[in-house]
Formats: sequence, C-alpha cells, structure tokens
Amino acid sequence: MASARTTSAAEPGMVPTLGTGRERKLGLRERKKIQTRQAIRHAAYRLFAEQGYDATPVDQIAEAAEVSPSTVFRYFPTKEDIVLTDEYDPVIEEALRARPVDEHPVESIRQVLIASLRDLVLHQDDSIALRTRLLRDVPAIRGRMAETQAESSRIIRSVLAERTGKPADDLELRVITSALLAALHETVMHWVDTGQAGDLEELLDTTLDVLARGLTLPPRPPADDTPAGPRP
Repeated sequence: MASARTTSAAEPGMVPTLGTGRERKLGLRERKKIQTRQAIRHAAYRLFAEQGYDATPVDQIAEAAEVSPSTVFRYFPTKEDIVLTDEYDPVIEEALRARPVDEHPVESIRQVLIASLRDLVLHQDDSIALRTRLLRDVPAIRGRMAETQAESSRIIRSVLAERTGKPADDLELRVITSALLAALHETVMHWVDTGQAGDLEELLDTTLDVLARGLTLPPRPPADDTPAGPRP
C-alpha cells in the first residue's frame, strides 16, 4: 500500500482535521479511549487473520487485548462493529464544516472523502485489506454495515442541508450521500480484489469523476467492418 501513502502520521496526542492540513490536540481521556479501542481492534484483526472470524469469540479478543469482555462490548456493541466501527464519522463531520463556505458542497465532500481515505490507509495499512475481505465474505458484517452506513449518511446529509438550505431528509441529498458512500465502498473493494494494485487515491478520484458526470457510460466503439486486405 505504499503507493497510497501521501501524508505523514499525526504527532502523538494529535488528530488530523481531514482536508484542512491542521491537527487538534486530544485530551487525556480521549486519548485513552482511542488507545483502548485500537488495542481491541488490533487484537481482533490478528485473531481473525490467524483463525478466522467465526472461530474467534469475543472472550478471546478481550483476553488478547488485556481488557474484560464487558469493555469490548462497551466500545463495540457487537463483534461485527469491531470491523465496521471507526472514528471517522465525527471527524468527517468536523472536516466538512471546516471547508470554505463558498466551495461547492459536492467538491467539499470530494476533498474530505479523499482525505479520509488517505488517513485510513496511512493509519490502518496492515488491516484495511483484511477488513475489506471480512466485509465481503462474512454475511453478518455485511448486514450490520447497512446500519452503520445509514448513520454516516445522516451525518453527511445534515452538513449538506446546512450548506444548501435543503431539509436533511431531501431526496436529492439522500441520493447524493448514498451514492458517495457506495462509491467509496466499491472503490476500496475493487482495490482489494485486484491485489491492491494502483494508487487508492487515484482510484477514488476516478470513481468520483464517474459520479460527477452522471449515470452515463461511453458507448461501445463501432466494429471495424473494413474488409481485410490480401495478405502480403
């Protein structure tokens, strides 16, 4: 995944504000919560890779992360949430609100999604492929994903509603946010399915260009009906 690494990691105790080039300092309590969440997730990913998702109980994840099972469930209500839950929804909301007020709302989303994908790859380099394969292969995770994506969509819609003056339940906003989230998901799935070939940011750029031009496909090139000439 080295080709997708285009930014440097945040300093300890700092978190990037996506799409702005700035960082904000975390409080001690917030840092400890993130560290515990990461310890649980890293332990789970290691066990999932070694013995499979279905063969890994939450009790074993808790033991590997050196926390109690109740702590695991406090951070992740279900085992599926260990794979699906991240800290990006509030960060994306903050980043969208920080974009220039005169910027086109769709361009703001484009820049924030690219920044979030870049940051995801930078900080989860060893787990993003496993995470995506689990999402593809485990039915329970796919089912739970629909619920988590609904919350992500709601957050993005609320910001777009403020920027455009439309109601948050406006059909156009629902279609735009759903299409963007689906496009992000399919881009990462394609990247993993093709052996992580190519630059992930460039793939997302291509995906967003497809959305920007609308639901169109270039026509098939006309068949070459020119008769073949005599062989020399």
